[in-house]
Amino acid sequence: MFRFLEDRFACAQACADCARSSALRASMMDPGGPKKRESARRSGILCAEVCEATCHVLSRQPAQDERTVRAQVEWCRDVCLECAEAFDGCPGAEVAALNCRECAQACEDFIATLG
Repeated sequence: MFRFLEDRFACAQACADCARSSALRASMMDPGGPKKRESARRSGILCAEVCEATCHVLSRQPAQDERTVRAQVEWCRDVCLECAEAFDGCPGAEVAALNCRECAQACEDFIATLG
């Protein structure tokens, strides 16, 4: 039980950090720029929204439906990995890409405690 709660908190914290980082990075990219940058900007916005929603889900009472929590965290993991790949091609986005990967790993660690 302790590991479950610890991993749940770590995942929620990583989601909050990733949401801030992704939103900041996306806000620094000009809309309507080169196609690759526009794609990275959109990925950053989606990542920020999904991470924020996941943080809210994980911050609620632990007695939630496990399937719902698992689905949300798996979605977050997948979006974070996609966003990290999109940020990889953008100069100056290294920290945001790292935050996305760390969040994806925290999500994966939490999923492992769900059984």
